[in-house]
Amino acid sequence: MNNLVYFSNKRKFEGTYMSATHTPNPRAEDGALNKKRRQADLDRLRDGAAKGELPDLLVIGAGITGVGIALDAASRGLDTVLIDAHDLAFGTSRWSSKLAHGGLRYLATGNVGIARRSAVERGTLLDVTAPHLVHKLPQVVPVMNVFAPLTRILPRMGFLAGDFLRIIAGTSATTLPLSRTVGKQRVAELSPTVRKKDVQFGYVNYDGQLRDDARLVTAIARTAASYGATVLTKVRCENATGTGATLVDELSGEKFELPARTVVNATGVWAGDVDSSIKVRPSRGTHLVLDAAKLGNPTGSLTVPVPGYTNRFCFVLPAEHNRVYIGLTDESAPGPIPDVPEVPEEDITFLLDVINQALETPLTREDVNGAFAGLRPLIDSGEGNTADLSREHALLEADNGLISITGGKLTEYRLMAEQTVDKVISKLGITAPECLTRRIPVLGSDRRGMDRARTAAEAGRIPMALFNRYGAESQEVIDSCPLERPLDPVAEGIDVTRAEFAWHVTHEGALSVDDILDRRTRIGLVAADREAALPAAEEALKLA
Repeated sequence: MNNLVYFSNKRKFEGTYMSATHTPNPRAEDGALNKKRRQADLDRLRDGAAKGELPDLLVIGAGITGVGIALDAASRGLDTVLIDAHDLAFGTSRWSSKLAHGGLRYLATGNVGIARRSAVERGTLLDVTAPHLVHKLPQVVPVMNVFAPLTRILPRMGFLAGDFLRIIAGTSATTLPLSRTVGKQRVAELSPTVRKKDVQFGYVNYDGQLRDDARLVTAIARTAASYGATVLTKVRCENATGTGATLVDELSGEKFELPARTVVNATGVWAGDVDSSIKVRPSRGTHLVLDAAKLGNPTGSLTVPVPGYTNRFCFVLPAEHNRVYIGLTDESAPGPIPDVPEVPEEDITFLLDVINQALETPLTREDVNGAFAGLRPLIDSGEGNTADLSREHALLEADNGLISITGGKLTEYRLMAEQTVDKVISKLGITAPECLTRRIPVLGSDRRGMDRARTAAEAGRIPMALFNRYGAESQEVIDSCPLERPLDPVAEGIDVTRAEFAWHVTHEGALSVDDILDRRTRIGLVAADREAALPAAEEALKLA
């Protein structure tokens, strides 16, 4: 067909041809997810199944990998359905360190492949995919008398290797400046509570940081919907095979069979529940939540070596809502996999002990306002500590034709999706464009719209915190709000507006207060903040 493809996605592209070099612009109105659209999509799927109509692809799991697959497939013209038993970013994808890593740790262990791929994908996130949600973050490693001699040298060597990766990945120094050695004063500026008398000098490196990982997942899901994908939360699958599954609407309890031309299992750490032949070895990564003022409102990430290791570090990471996160652990988490992992007290003690090595005034247990843990879906090799297991992803096909993708890193989600959709297209034996997602900005990230919104934010017409979360869509978030006092905070001292809560319900598919407080925002990580914002969330939910 000479690189031309007929788009089978009936909802948007029927009757059109599109070359593999052209990328259509996603439209915000096509990407609006809400309760009304959800019901209409369920009715359409149920009626279509009764008539023998098959979607090209059913994706199970709406974490970062699943939404990435949905966007890739829909943008190539596949009639795509994405489901999740709970919500967008319900699982591991909301419990990360919120970093778009360049892969330095993997370079240190000799895994050049992951390191290079991570650097390339990080650059894509920063420059194209989600520049309003991913920004550069200075990471400061203080060189202190209390650290072992080797840990004073290795970070600099690693940062120089990271500079090389950045160059070969094609990421400009404007996007991510090169690393450098800095004096004691600069260390203190980036991390004001560091123990200054022991600091000799420091190293500063730049990496990518997400505003929030769940917000990235939500933006990608909406962008997939704008390309015609059907995105359904609170829809559970049973008895999945390579040719379909039983779907259960968790709101109504109704079941129906959905045949599909192919099915992908993207459930991450729960992959073995969908395909019993897959063995995943979960690794627990814990983070603490503290008031940013406790650490002097840092603007950089303080990086402290874990005693006894040459390539393990804990971090103090600036976060939204005047908070910092302290992380992270890497501990084996055998046994049944919970929906929401608990944080053991020993993880909290470990993180405080590591970080306190570098602080003027040690943090105590009372300083911790909240904590969260995520389970990494590592491929089980049967030996070694989880910290030593490969972060490679695996693309597998079961005897019944079910395709599974698991393992890997958040930063590489786009590449994992590309490889998965390539396999789907090959299996279906159809002609489709090559992957387009390296050139597709998610909703909110188009440059002209971002420039206009940034100008409005700098002039005080839009709250800067709102611009940082919604980019080019900032004004629309405010203008579309049906609630009174749209720019009022949802609770005193919380930099989230009532307009944002309304947007979560009318455009981002929130169906419960948990969806609003625990995933569309991270207000729920601190119990007192959650209680304060609950009435506003309940009011917004009435818009559904």
